[in-house]
Amino acid sequence: MKVPINKTKRTLLLGVGNYLMGDEGVGVHIAQQLAEAMQPSGVDVLDGGTGGFHLMGILEQYDRVILVDATIDGRPAGTIRLLEPRFAADFPRSLSTHDVGLRDVLEALQVTGKMPKVSLITISVEELQPMSILLSPAVEAAGQLVIAQLRTLLEHWDTAPTFKKNQLKLWFPTGSSSYANLSVSPGPGG
Repeated sequence: MKVPINKTKRTLLLGVGNYLMGDEGVGVHIAQQLAEAMQPSGVDVLDGGTGGFHLMGILEQYDRVILVDATIDGRPAGTIRLLEPRFAADFPRSLSTHDVGLRDVLEALQVTGKMPKVSLITISVEELQPMSILLSPAVEAAGQLVIAQLRTLLEHWDTAPTFKKNQLKLWFPTGSSSYANLSVSPGPGG
């Protein structure tokens, strides 16, 4: 997926992960589904794959990045969390298998003074499934909830600037909430 180089775009919704490692690819699944819909002015959606330094040139073009990724953090599969780290070192150590490259990119952006504001939405996974593009039921349910929440957020993007400026907390309450056994439904306003 190619992102358009357009400096008027201010927000990037970036899904990362390894699509061929089962639940580890949930961020990519989310980005691919969201990319199919028309986005509001000022928002791009990108499948960032497994991260790495090739993302640095893209990330530095944005003021804000909403990053969606899997994490192996000991929480039940399907647990959704919103984090708003200020520095690369604030990112959880337990991001999935590609976190070293992405963390290095964020540290490089911070050193160059081009670090965007990053909101990180994580979905907990229990294990990696090599050579599988399927998501487990718990992670699939959580992914669908994240997609529903982000679609609702993006639908209101132009009419509610507070969603852009403030955190995503209205849509993704902080703390540990497992959605593995809940039906998928949009959150506030949805």
